[in-house]
Amino acid sequence: MAIITLTTDLGSKDFYQAALKGSILTILPTATIVDITHEVPSFNISYAAFVLKNVYNYFPKGTVHLIGIDSVFSENTKYVGLKYQDHYFVGADNGIFSLLFDGSPDEIVELNIMQDLKYLHFPLVDIFVKAAIHLAKGGKLKDIGIPTASIEERMLLHPVIEQDIIRGSVIYIDTFCNVITNITKELFTKIQRNRDFTLYFRKSETITQLSWHYNEVPEGEKLCIFGISNHLEIAINKGKASGLLGLHLGDIVRIQFHP
Repeated sequence: MAIITLTTDLGSKDFYQAALKGSILTILPTATIVDITHEVPSFNISYAAFVLKNVYNYFPKGTVHLIGIDSVFSENTKYVGLKYQDHYFVGADNGIFSLLFDGSPDEIVELNIMQDLKYLHFPLVDIFVKAAIHLAKGGKLKDIGIPTASIEERMLLHPVIEQDIIRGSVIYIDTFCNVITNITKELFTKIQRNRDFTLYFRKSETITQLSWHYNEVPEGEKLCIFGISNHLEIAINKGKASGLLGLHLGDIVRIQFHP
């Protein structure tokens, strides 16, 4: 089965998303197309990397993941195909892959299947679709690109650790308005060492214990939890935490551990 996933910032209002899918089905009518999301904020590669990183491994090995973020053609743009943990990825080499993978890709090629550059208005169709279909049909990376050893590096904003304090920030807000931070469960556990804690945000707001489930507190009450992403979340049981608590992307949160 040929599975191609789509992660883009095309949205659902315009015709671009439909054109992308139509171009895939025209060449490979048997393809299974899965939308991961088309609602990535424009050009926000860190947002897209967080989404895809938390979902790609749920797909069968051999799945091809097409990434359409900040892929507009320029003279300095490099388009790549990669293999990582038996999954294939196609996209612009703009730093997203360094945020997406925990290690080095098993194979990287710079795609060389471009058409006449003066007609290259929509790289997702003109390049990425052709590469993705080639890989979905069992083709080799080496047949559509030139091997390369490196990809562009981009650094994430990491939490700051100060003795008994972790300072983190909001990196993602999901459809339910749950607020996800860059503080991982691994880091939290390492610094906590079974101690009590207070989570501070928005000056006077605090939470002092972890929940295992969203409904562990009464409806309308705030909580913090390590969800499916293994990142610390601030949520409200059956409520919209981001709006009600006034939390936005980039806002600072602080965890103080007590003796």
